[in-house]
Parts: sequence; structure tokens; C-alpha cells
Amino acid sequence: MDQESEIYKPSSSFRASSSSFWRNNGLELFSNSARQQDEEEDEEALKLAALEKLSTYGRLKKGLLLVGASRSGATSEVDARKLGFEERKDLLDRLIKDVDEDNEKFLSKLRDRIDRVGIELPTIEVRFENLTVGAEAYVGSRSLPTFFNSFINTLQGLLNYLHVIPSKKKNISILQNVSGIIKPCRMTLLLGPPSSGKTTLLLALAGKLNSSLKFAGKVTYNGHGMNEFVPQTTAAYISQYDVHIGEMTVRETLEFSARCQGVGSRYEMLSELARREKTANIKPDPDIDIFMKAVSTQGQEASVMTNYILKILGLEICADTMVGDELVRGISGGQRKRVTTGEMLVGPTNALFMDEISTGLDSSTTFQIVKSLRQFVHILNGTALISLLQPAPETYELFDDVMLLSDGKIVYQGPRENVLEFFESVGFKCPERKAVADFLQEVTSKKDQQQYWMRINEPYRFVTVSEFVEAFKSFHIGRSLNENLASPFDKTKSHPAALTTRKYGTTTKELLRICSIREILLMKRNSFVYIFKILQMLIIALVSMTIFFRTTMHRRSLEDGYVFVGALFFSATIVMFNGMSEISMTIYKLPVFYKHRESLFFPPWVYALPMWILKIPISFVEVGAWVLITYYVTGYDPNASRFFKQYLLLLFVNQMAGGLFRLIGAVGRNMIIANT
Repeated sequence: MDQESEIYKPSSSFRASSSSFWRNNGLELFSNSARQQDEEEDEEALKLAALEKLSTYGRLKKGLLLVGASRSGATSEVDARKLGFEERKDLLDRLIKDVDEDNEKFLSKLRDRIDRVGIELPTIEVRFENLTVGAEAYVGSRSLPTFFNSFINTLQGLLNYLHVIPSKKKNISILQNVSGIIKPCRMTLLLGPPSSGKTTLLLALAGKLNSSLKFAGKVTYNGHGMNEFVPQTTAAYISQYDVHIGEMTVRETLEFSARCQGVGSRYEMLSELARREKTANIKPDPDIDIFMKAVSTQGQEASVMTNYILKILGLEICADTMVGDELVRGISGGQRKRVTTGEMLVGPTNALFMDEISTGLDSSTTFQIVKSLRQFVHILNGTALISLLQPAPETYELFDDVMLLSDGKIVYQGPRENVLEFFESVGFKCPERKAVADFLQEVTSKKDQQQYWMRINEPYRFVTVSEFVEAFKSFHIGRSLNENLASPFDKTKSHPAALTTRKYGTTTKELLRICSIREILLMKRNSFVYIFKILQMLIIALVSMTIFFRTTMHRRSLEDGYVFVGALFFSATIVMFNGMSEISMTIYKLPVFYKHRESLFFPPWVYALPMWILKIPISFVEVGAWVLITYYVTGYDPNASRFFKQYLLLLFVNQMAGGLFRLIGAVGRNMIIANT
């Protein structure tokens, strides 16, 4: 035992050498570590000082970026406009490792940096007063889209315009004298049964109502009428329909949208932020600084904001997958719905009007998206009116206000906590195990209302929507709402950057470049079509060569002239109808074009011009293949000038045909009509 204990006892020589090691080297080890840390801090301070010496323009474009996904590492000076894919990915991984936990912290850091220098973020309050929307439409068999009905409707419309006969159309009311306020920094949930007017209300508030509808009332943003600014670029309307180009990936779709919408007032805010920080000698967090500079810089091929939205919406897993359509396999329906949402979230708008964004999504994904939107609205002073169909209880609890719409009338609008109190005051109670959102959508229905009647001592009677509206006016929330509407919004309190007066998000030159890049991308993805057209032209040229095979064509009689005319007519016909595929390609992209045009992504001519110019080289190849094979074999004049004249003439015919077929596709809007 004594021998064993001796084994585990350190020898005196070991103790001596150990103590000597720590006396001689220990202090040096720790001092080296401290010295290294001081050197890194000094190096970073020197880099910051170098950045501070740059001009304002230079400071807004450059920043310090940590190397790697961890916060411990060397920094390097980078241009915020030219961040690579890995650099953007590492930056977002450092800022947001887990969306559930880190997104709110990240947004709070952004807000803290802005508040530290006393910059006020713009807010938007949307008011609508006595809003009435209606439509005139034929009913019954007259509403069917038959040729006879179309002819009769056109004739009657002309006679009605000349006041010869009265209109046969029936007036249909969609919204009836509704009023309300959408407040900033609050999430408002729009509920209502189908056909209650939710989509029409959202379109009216976003300034995208169809001109054929009858509109009355007033909609204001911060007290300004819709004619004082551009509502399409100030607010974002997210449709319930998923309309995308199937040949583009998810990332390409969002990046195109982000580049068209521009950066809004982010650059001006960042410029003022940098000026105030320099005056106050405040050093920002490097990651937050480079993120804000990256999202405020215009004209980037790939945006940090796109990567951020992909991460928030859970689309990173399919970011480089084709969106897909009926013919191209792509992402799932739920992912496509999130792409529709992300397409507008990448823009700089502060007011969001979202229509049925949960269709096709599971409750967990819907909850995550709404939670992220809530964090954005609360922290960055956004405004949001979101329509959901039967949201889960946990999703319902994320909203601050509720607006209940039924039969074109607003039954309730106010805090979520008071909605059950209002209906109990009318005589209806939500059962304990019943979802409140389901109760609200059923309580105005004649079929479902009776089961919620709570006044046992009184006989039940059906309470109409009009009676609910009158009861809400006398309810304390309704009285408070009417008082707020009675006092107009003070326009002087509106932030200068809140409302947009520019029609488009960026310059026309930049929009032309963006649309050209997309058109080149789509031409590459559809390269099979163009290759097939050239091969088709070659094969038919070989057939034509055998039909009109002459080494020297005779000019002896009128019959010889017929051969010339036949060969020329056949050439012109083949060259012209080789561009017929433009009809289907134009019609396929029309729904996306209409959506982008209504959102003011670009003017129509900017979309059409690259489509024409970029296809001119293909026309040169197609016509060149035809003329080179057929001209001399057919026996035309061997003079080179005549050869080039025919080439030029057929080139113009091909260009004319392409434009004509694109026009037919745009006017017809349907393959059957366009082909006819």
C-alpha cells in the first residue's frame, strides 16, 4: 500500500520543474494572449479609423466583415455592394442562427442602433371613411361568356352609352359604407366568411382596385389622399393567387422583385445615421453595420435582403429550385405561397395588405410567418392588415386588433381582447373549447348563429349583420373609433419618408437592365425552343431546295415567273410562321406581367423592349440558315447584292411576324382565341 501511494506522489524534481515552468513561462503565456488580443483590437480600430476618413459616399459602401460564421475571427474591409454568396450566408448565420429565437433579437439591434442617434422611423396610418364599392354585371344566362352574349352585350353597351336604351346590368354591392383605421405598430387580422368583401377591401386600401368597379368614399395615408402619393409603391398588396414564372428559381424570383422595387428611403436614412454616429463618435456593431449598408445599396445582382427573407420564410431549402408550373416540376404549393409573400416582403414598403397568405400552409408554418411579421411590425413601426381563413388559436393570439367583415359591412374593429366582450353584450358567447376565429366567422351566419345564443331566459331570434353594426356603434370600442375618425390626422406629423411620390422603385435605365437580364435568363432556360426552331428551318429549307431545284431558272414565259413567285411566297410564309411560337410564350408570361405592372415594378415598354431586341440575333441565324441553303440552289440571281437584299427582306418579315404574333398573344390572352 505504501509502495502504491509512492507511485502516485509527485517527485520533488517534478514539483520543482513544474513550479519553475509556471514561474518562467506562465506569465509569458497569458501576456502573449493579452498582447495578441490587444493587437487584434488595435488592428480593427485602425480599420475603423481608415473607414471614418473616407467620404460619406465611401463610408456608406464599405464596412468591416468578420471572416467565417462565428463572431471570433479576423475582420476584413469589404464593399457592401459586392458581397459573395458565402459572405452573405455567413453574415446571416451570425445574425440569425435560429429564426424562432434570433430574429427578434436581430430586429431589436437594428432598432437600438437607429434609436441611439435619435432617428425617427416613418409610420403609416391608413384611414378609410364611408367606403362603398359596387359593380354592374349581367346575371343569369346573360352572364355566360358565349359569342351571342358577347355580341348582344357589346351592342347594348353602345346603345346604353348613347342613352338609347337603359342598362340591363344589375348593381351588386360589395362594400357598404365601411369606415375604420389601420394603426401602425399593430397587427390587424381581417376575418370574414367567403364573399364578404375582404379582397375588395384590401385592394381598395392598397390603391389597386379595378377601374371598372364603382368606388365612393375616402382612403387616406397619414391624412394624405391617394392622389398625393403613389400607393402602389408605398404599400404592398400580396395576392392570394400564386402567379410566377415557372422557369425561374425561388431565389431568382425574389431577387428580381427586390431589384425592381429598389431600396426606398433606406439609403437616405443610412446616410443620416452614419453622419450622426460620426458626430457622436459611436462605433456600430460590424455585422449590423454591413447588413444595413448591403440592404440600402441599389443595383446589386444578389441582395442580402433576399437571403434574409428566404431564411425567415423557411425557403432556404428550395432557394435554387425552379418555382415550376403545370408543365415544369417545381416547389410545393405551400412553398409557392411563401414565394408569393416573399416577393413583396423584399421591398422597402412599410404598409402590408396580405390576402389569404395561409392557403396551402400548415398551422406551424403560418404561425412562424405571422410571428416574424409581428416582430417586424412592432419593432420597425410597420402597418399590416392580414386576411386569414380559419387561423389556429396560437396564430390568432399574435394579432393586436381584429376586423370582422360580413356581407360587405364591418361588424367589429378594435382590440382582440374586447371582441368576445362585444358579442356577449349582444347575446352570443364563444364556448370554452371553441377557437375564437371560428366563432367570429360563424356568429354572423344564419345557419350557425343559434348555437352561440347565451340568453337562456330570452327566446332566440336571428340577429342580422346590420343589427351587429348598429350595436357596435354604441359599444365603447365603436364610440372610440368614431371619435378618432372625427378628428382628422395631423399631416404635419407625417414623416417625410413615409409616403412615396416616385412612380417606380429605381431608374428607368436600371429597370431596363434588370428586365434584359431576366429575359436573357429565360431565353437560356427555353433554349430548346430556339434550337428546335432553327433545326426546323434547316429541315424545311432542305425540302424547299428539292422542290425548287434549279441551277439556272428560266425566264422564257409567264409560267417560269410563277415558279419564281411560288418560291418567294413559300420562303416568306415559312420565315413568317416560324415565329408563331411567340404566341404561346407571350400568353404564358402575361399573368406575371400584369401582376408586376399593377405593382409598378416597371413600365410596360421596359418589359417589351428587351423581349424584341434580344431576339434579333436569333432572327439573323434563322433567316441566314434559310437563305444560305435555298438561294443559289433555287436559281435566283447570283449577284451578291441581290442575295443580301433577299436576306434583309426576309429578316424584316421575320421581325414583323414576331412582333405580330406577340401582339396577337397580348390581345387574345388565350391560346384558343389567339390561334384562331
